[in-house]
Amino acid sequence: MTPTFNCQDEVERSEGLAAAQTALGSKQCVVIPTDTVYGIAADAFSPQAVATLLAAKGRSRKMPPPVLIPRPQTMDGLAVDISADARLLADTFWPGGLTLIFHAQPSLTWDLGETKGTVALRMPDDRIALDLLALTGPLAVSSANRTGMPAAQTAAEAFAQLGESVEVYLEAGEREAGSVPSTIVDCTSTPLRVVREGALSLERLREAVPGILGLGEELPQQASGEAPAEPQSEAADDDESAPQSREGTVGA
Repeated sequence: MTPTFNCQDEVERSEGLAAAQTALGSKQCVVIPTDTVYGIAADAFSPQAVATLLAAKGRSRKMPPPVLIPRPQTMDGLAVDISADARLLADTFWPGGLTLIFHAQPSLTWDLGETKGTVALRMPDDRIALDLLALTGPLAVSSANRTGMPAAQTAAEAFAQLGESVEVYLEAGEREAGSVPSTIVDCTSTPLRVVREGALSLERLREAVPGILGLGEELPQQASGEAPAEPQSEAADDDESAPQSREGTVGA
């Protein structure tokens, strides 16, 4: 039977983190708490593990998962062309409910799905998630639910949807009522552009980066009426998933 560890107990927390690390190293999936909702996690550098994650959720490669990282400095190993404004957003709002889309580091041999050459990165504001990330490195993480179903607020809710397709469940209590998805910002173009508004409002983002574009706002060079290209869209109910930019397309 798939084990669940009560991470509110210090002994079980240590055991659970060790079990999750072992499972992830064996290309299995685990369910973890985040600062928004519970997530299903897999080794970001294992195509087999990512495929298992997508299959558990009932989702296609057209909906690639974002990647959770343990510290802002990890960005530089996973992404390229990181602008000063993007670094300022990370410095200001990480750890927290902000996902940033970058051009992926071309030297990496991972396969997250049809990302169009991009990667969505986030540093969660959750101690258990960060402790696990410190042990494992970057993890592909999507909300712990079957696609089209409500995101899990507890590990028990995640188990009801994902069952034994997940090797280890880390339970840390119910997430805060009214948890909302992370805000997603496309950092592959200038100026930066919000592609999903969630935990962080556009007003808060503009306190750090005044020139950031909001949803539906046009780039200055598109004032003639040409609509900006839309990013690849994903299930609106999926918290830990991010649209991926169309590589090379201005404003996507």
